[in-house]
Amino acid sequence: MSPTSLSEQLTCHPIRIGYEYNPPSKQHYRDPAYDYKNRKKCQPPRQGIGSLEIGLRILDTIAESPRPVTLKNLSDRLSLSPSRLHKYLVSLLRMGHIAHDTGNGYTLGRSCLTLGVAAIRRIDPIRLVFSVAEELNKASNRTVSVTIWNGHALLVIKWLDSTSPAAVNIRLGLELSPFFSVSGRIFLASLPHERREEILEQFFQHPPALPRHGGRALEREQFRQHLLQVRNDNLCCFYGDYLPDLNVAGSAIYDINGHISSAVSLIGMACDTDITSGSPLRQQLITCVQKVTDEICGQPQLKRHA
Repeated sequence: MSPTSLSEQLTCHPIRIGYEYNPPSKQHYRDPAYDYKNRKKCQPPRQGIGSLEIGLRILDTIAESPRPVTLKNLSDRLSLSPSRLHKYLVSLLRMGHIAHDTGNGYTLGRSCLTLGVAAIRRIDPIRLVFSVAEELNKASNRTVSVTIWNGHALLVIKWLDSTSPAAVNIRLGLELSPFFSVSGRIFLASLPHERREEILEQFFQHPPALPRHGGRALEREQFRQHLLQVRNDNLCCFYGDYLPDLNVAGSAIYDINGHISSAVSLIGMACDTDITSGSPLRQQLITCVQKVTDEICGQPQLKRHA
């Protein structure tokens, strides 16, 4: 038998040399585009235009300032060099999105006003509140209502029952008293001082019954203080005050002028509807109304009616 080289012997008769290759586990090589926890492919981040985003950040900063902003102030707040920032300002000035005032400051221009007016015209606050009311109804499995002020009383414009409807004689289209409903007190608390005092005067001359809160009847001055708290908290709660087995919590949605657009109320059995401070149901209600208030650029103006 003729001698063969070592390589030929290994080719003809492969041998094991005590080492077996094991591929590295995926924990060492993790695909950043894959969600291993939920076992699905992640959407890769979309590529945008960085310079456009910088320009919009400049506009946001100017819009958030209560007075015209100088070049130096903008440079400090945006961490951009004055020379680079100036080029963006020139383009924004040219397009009319900002204006240069006499004090070397920059403010929003006519083009921004045009965009803002167009956006406001497209806002439908009732559609938005109906949508979040339905979400709150499903998430909490509690009865949810939406009310608006018709000039002298509250009008129920949306009523969503839970899977175990609350036994109350309130339905769509019914008018509610501003004294004996949570949404009524929210609207009453937000009225201008003179109008609110006029309504209180008329009611307390010959009240059919004293309004209640926290298990006790409230005289006029006590009720006035209660309304002040309701306005400050943007929240009114009944703990079995009118029906012993029901808890009710309500909060308001504000429009861009600081007026109440509508109020949302959550109703449930006292035994399983915790609406005390910090409770999940109260937080769901607050989140619901704040979401709509933010979407319509609303904010309360508490000092105006004090």
